[in-house]
Amino acid sequence: MRPPTDTAQRPMVLIWEVTQACELACDHCRADAKPGRHPDELTTAEGKALLDDVRQFAEDQLVVLSGGDPMQRPDLVELLEYGTDIGLTMTLTPSGTSSLTGDSIEALAAAGLTRLAVSLDGATASAHDAFRGETGSFEETLRAARAATEAGLPLQVNTTVCAGTVDDLPAIAELVADLGAVLWSVFFLVPVGRGRILDPVSPRRAEAVLSWLHDVRTDVPFGIKTTEAPHYRRVGLQLREDDTDERPPGAKRRAGIIAGDGFAFVSHTGDIYPSGFLPKPAGDVRTDDIVGVYRDADLFEALRDRSRLTGKCGVCEYRHVCGGSRSRAFATTGDPLASDPLCAYVPEEWETEGADIAGD
Repeated sequence: MRPPTDTAQRPMVLIWEVTQACELACDHCRADAKPGRHPDELTTAEGKALLDDVRQFAEDQLVVLSGGDPMQRPDLVELLEYGTDIGLTMTLTPSGTSSLTGDSIEALAAAGLTRLAVSLDGATASAHDAFRGETGSFEETLRAARAATEAGLPLQVNTTVCAGTVDDLPAIAELVADLGAVLWSVFFLVPVGRGRILDPVSPRRAEAVLSWLHDVRTDVPFGIKTTEAPHYRRVGLQLREDDTDERPPGAKRRAGIIAGDGFAFVSHTGDIYPSGFLPKPAGDVRTDDIVGVYRDADLFEALRDRSRLTGKCGVCEYRHVCGGSRSRAFATTGDPLASDPLCAYVPEEWETEGADIAGD
């Protein structure tokens, strides 16, 4: 077993948004993607230079190529091969479109891809296609998922949780199992990009979903992780506490990753963000050393210092294992260190009178 990653020195996950071009018009799209590629995207040479720089974190650094739809870049296979050749762990999150053919997936696998992630936001074609803004996306996604399995690629399924998708989660979980996925990444909506027009679940509903995920995790043949809901760790600790009547040590537990703390993002034009859902730039890969930005930039250092959190998150006894979604705090308040409005938990030290206690 590998020792825990020191998230002050390197991200556990580094995402490079290779393009914002995409054929779909998904309701939740963080990037507000368009059909055409941006003229100032990082070039192939700049992309390879970025991968060289990223390798300074660690030889096996995990890199996720995302978009938009990364399949819109004609040099995608070349970039995957290059990252693989220099020792990086390369993964991909393409859109569910006709570009994901059996042949293209075989080419990705041959280039060294270690995992393919597809998105399912409904358990039926009507629900998923309505969310994705494209008739046929559901069938294209299923076809790509099966082709990935046939090519020997581990499959990950991503699902957005909002008011319009939450009731479908149990059925989506069954579909994830049927597809043979190794991981289900359950993403709780952050109101950025086109996602601003969607209705989030309430804090109490989010809490119920997190408890349900914790309950079903041992009954499904795939792993479960949450994105932008780090309080999943707090919920798990509380449920185990209830089972054993022992209080978890909280601050002594290893923290989960949040924006800027174990996580970094490079935009299609080279901006360095703590997360794609926290688009506050701390540098630019064209002019700055990404390793230095991640380790030393004021924004990244602040996000790693849980003592600087404010509101409920600042006094929460679980802040060291959770920390709240810094992206959601930034999107809703403009302050990345503010409380996460999706969390229903009221810390012991929080004065309830006049506080932002979660509603129904």
